[in-house]
Amino acid sequence: MRPAHLCLAVLVAALWGVNFTVIEIGLEHFPPLLFSALRFLVAAVPAVFFVGRPKVAWKWIVGVGLALGVAKFGLLFIGMDEGMPAGLSSLVLQIQAVFTALIAFVVLGERPTRLRALGMAVALGGVALAAVDEGTAGPLGAFALVIGAAVCWGVSNVLTRRAAPPDSLNFMVWVSAVPVLPLLGLSLLREGPSRDLDALRVLDWQGAGVILYVAWITTVFGFGAWGWLLRRHPASMVAPFSLLVPVFGMSAAALFLHESVTPLRWGAATLLVGGVALTSLAPARARSADTRTTAAQPEPAGTAGETAGQA
Repeated sequence: MRPAHLCLAVLVAALWGVNFTVIEIGLEHFPPLLFSALRFLVAAVPAVFFVGRPKVAWKWIVGVGLALGVAKFGLLFIGMDEGMPAGLSSLVLQIQAVFTALIAFVVLGERPTRLRALGMAVALGGVALAAVDEGTAGPLGAFALVIGAAVCWGVSNVLTRRAAPPDSLNFMVWVSAVPVLPLLGLSLLREGPSRDLDALRVLDWQGAGVILYVAWITTVFGFGAWGWLLRRHPASMVAPFSLLVPVFGMSAAALFLHESVTPLRWGAATLLVGGVALTSLAPARARSADTRTTAAQPEPAGTAGETAGQA
């Protein structure tokens, strides 16, 4: 990989990691579901007028939009709003790689190798350690919501594999258009129109900047750059950079939000990142012919998934 491409991969991982701190700041300005709806609205418009028509069937765009945009980000934003720390969220979401492998086994018949199974067990051990740490310092309910977000991310990854989009930026922009109305409707039901209107009425430059960051920087630029790298390099070369997302996420949260990183959390990070590395990068068993013809490379952590992780 050329030095410029290497720097771009690290930059995207850093932007996705810092995104969790930006989300935490944004939640001080907006209710979580409204915040998520605005993120996708700004990511989709006006980009949908420039990326061309969708290049995959609408069923995949709608499916990923609901699983990723509504379920995954809805649960993540609510979980963080209810007390899940930004740095820990960036770490725990990486368990999506394990859920992706498990769902792919059930849906696509992709049997994990022994090395991948070991990676799943190690990563799950990291999540258990993180749960113990969070149970002594924060609400376990919020922790469970972020785990639920990781499950939904796994579902969206498998749907993305079946969709096999030839243009990741085009796909992500159209996917971003799907969650806007469902999230707005859920926000009106859960958060109430008065709370939503109050947030919009007092919108300031910081709030607007947060929306622009999570929409244009992490979604449009981040996914576009990641897809560009994947088109020029093997996925096995690009994917490991997504493991830097929780490193940047925990560092940014500690630096800007003054979140403490306990010894238990460091232990959880070591187990989770190591387990995800084994799960994501270990060679896969050969799949059936029909699966091989329809499956694309999985979205790395932080991409749509995410995902990076992307949050």
